[in-house]
Amino acid sequence: MMETKKILQPVSAYLHIPFCEHICYYCDFNKVFLEGQPVDEYIEALLKEIQLTKARFPVEEMATLYIGGGTPTSLSAKQLDRLLSGVRELLPFNDQNEFTVEANPGDLTQEKLQVMKNYGVNRLSMGVQTFDDKLLKKIGRKHTAADVYETMAFLEKENFENVSIDLIYALPGQTLESFRDTLKRAIELDLPHYSLYSLILENKTMFMNWVRQGRLELPDQDIESQMFAETIELMASGNRQQYEVSNFAIPGKESQHNLVYWNNEHYFGLGAGASGYLGNIRYKNHGPIQHYLAPLRDNQLPIREEEKLSRTNQMEEEMFLGLRKRQGISPAHFAEKFQVSLDSVYGLVIEELIQENLLMQREDYLALTEEGLFLGNDVFERFLLDD
Repeated sequence: MMETKKILQPVSAYLHIPFCEHICYYCDFNKVFLEGQPVDEYIEALLKEIQLTKARFPVEEMATLYIGGGTPTSLSAKQLDRLLSGVRELLPFNDQNEFTVEANPGDLTQEKLQVMKNYGVNRLSMGVQTFDDKLLKKIGRKHTAADVYETMAFLEKENFENVSIDLIYALPGQTLESFRDTLKRAIELDLPHYSLYSLILENKTMFMNWVRQGRLELPDQDIESQMFAETIELMASGNRQQYEVSNFAIPGKESQHNLVYWNNEHYFGLGAGASGYLGNIRYKNHGPIQHYLAPLRDNQLPIREEEKLSRTNQMEEEMFLGLRKRQGISPAHFAEKFQVSLDSVYGLVIEELIQENLLMQREDYLALTEEGLFLGNDVFERFLLDD
């Protein structure tokens, strides 16, 4: 079990709200139908987990806060108020820092938004996925394109501008034309930040079952690569820079919380099924709600598994997380962090990848080339070392 240890660098926090009003067919995140769930007890347990985690890892100030799910906005305004007041009371936080809450189009009410503003929430991340209503239905989303426009108009009226949307491409039956229309509509919203992910088939999802039964056909690899290439091109023409493989932002509006992950920094993982990284320990909480609640009733942390990372593991993670950023990895930062030069550990691999035009040296950084972007996972695998 993790010993008490003061973490010197800033720590962020991810808080997981596992409740949803419906379940999307592609989703393998830890989630349950909201109805009949012990939501109030869960919120209190989550606040208790913060206290227990802080006792183990005292922190002076949080770098970023992020509440995800599930669907955080499926909570009532009163429940949201209890959660956010508890979070602000327990986690020392500067209002200048980034505080994000995930929301679904159509879920937000003026009352809920007001509650969020009251407690310093200054960024929203919306799960839009596509603007094609037929596809939305096909993937199990309950909102429509009209709901997206309505929510954006409502946020504009409320002067809430720091909004990001998630889109998924290579959806079943998605044509290039349909995707281009989605991309065009997304950019027309003129938002500061966009995340675009290709559909990944996960085990234990409806989609995976349907693919196995031959009931679902996905776009082929060439179409998927073209969707990705056109995304990069169109985002660049709209001054949304690709700062990470799947993320695009107006300069200065990059997701500070997600950069914590890619910079391989520390964060609390709070809530059912959440993962955290503190010191040299990666840990994961129990996922099923009752398994999560039981230890907290006894004032115990709900940790299911812990992995102590060796120095080699930490260097591997530094490489494949850091190379996801378009800026890439700083050899100087690597040397400072691990007290060893990047070349002495990975020199041969780096040289090979540069020869293959998958990596490039740019100013003081090592980064993926355009070609490397499309073959990211192949590149990352090359940095696995034997302990």
